[in-house]
Amino acid sequence: MLRKYFFITFSLILLLALVSGCAKAPQQAVDAAKAALEAAKQAEADRYLADEFKAAQDSLNAALAEIEAQNSKFALSRNYDKATNLLDAATNSFHLVASNVETKKEEVRTEAQQMFIDLQNGLKEAKDLLKKAPKGKEGREVLDAIQGELTTVEGSLVEVTDLMNKGEFLSAKDKLMAGLQKVNSIKAELTQAIAKKMGK
Repeated sequence: MLRKYFFITFSLILLLALVSGCAKAPQQAVDAAKAALEAAKQAEADRYLADEFKAAQDSLNAALAEIEAQNSKFALSRNYDKATNLLDAATNSFHLVASNVETKKEEVRTEAQQMFIDLQNGLKEAKDLLKKAPKGKEGREVLDAIQGELTTVEGSLVEVTDLMNKGEFLSAKDKLMAGLQKVNSIKAELTQAIAKKMGK
C-alpha cells in the first residue's frame, strides 16, 4: 500500500514538474512589441521612415508566426527562444525608428521649403514664357488652358502653406512635387512653341 502511495505521489510530482517546465508563449514580449508598434505609428514612423518601420513590422510578424508554429507543437517540445529574440529585435527597432522621426521630419520640411521656392520661381518663369508665346486663333485657346493650369497650381500654394503650418510636411512635399512637374511640363511646352515661332 505504501509503495502504491509513493508511486502515485511520485507520478503527480513528475507530472507537475513537466507541466511547469513547459515553455510558455512570451506574451509580455508580444505586448511590449505591439505597444512599441503603436508608439511608432503615433510618431508617424510608418510615413516618414516607411522602410525601417516595415522592417520592424516584418520582425514582429515573423515572431508571431513563430509563436503560432510553437503553439502547434506538443507542449513539452515547445521553444519560444527564437520568437522572443525576434520580439525583442522588433521592439528595439520600433523604439529606434520612432526616435528618428523628428530628424526625418526636419529633413522633409527643409526639402519642402526649397521646393516651395522652386515652384514660385517656376510659376514666374512660366508666366513670362506665356507672354512670349504665339497668340494665333488656335494658340489663344491653348494659352487660356495653360493659364488656367498655372492658376490652379498657384492656388495649391495656399493649401501647401496650410499643410506646412500643420506639420504635414510629407503631404506638402507631395503637392509641391506635383506642382513642379506640371509647371516644368508647361515651361517645356511654351519654350518649344516660342522656338518654333522664332524659327519661322
